Amino acid sequence: MFLGEYQHSIDDKGRIIMPARFREQLGANFIITRGLDGCLFVYPPEEWEKLSQEVQSLPLAKKDARAFSRMLFSGAVEAECDKQGRVSIPVNLREYAGIQRDVVSIGVSSRIEIWASESWSQVNADAADKFEELAEKLEGI
Repeated sequence: MFLGEYQHSIDDKGRIIMPARFREQLGANFIITRGLDGCLFVYPPEEWEKLSQEVQSLPLAKKDARAFSRMLFSGAVEAECDKQGRVSIPVNLREYAGIQRDVVSIGVSSRIEIWASESWSQVNADAADKFEELAEKLEGI
């Protein structure tokens, strides 16, 4: 299970340090793709496989299902950390997430999310203001 929040910077070659706790759980190779809300999603192989099967089971006749599938899979790259624990984030994914310099990696149970620091600050502040309200709405799920 991925937990926690880690702040770091992207280097001139488009690499970020993957936190050691995350690296241990990700394994040698993992998937980075477009996420929701303007972040990137990082999945270990077994979680990526589960998600892939769910997306592939969506009805092909539905336009929204096709669009979602295209965005998810076309943005996906197989990645690995180098010996210093850095992972290269492709330009198209950095642009999608608005990542320029400061980055936040957060653990979200079965996945990691990578955010531009400014975006995470805004999303986090908005969610914090509504945390109790969200908890009430989701009670019993």
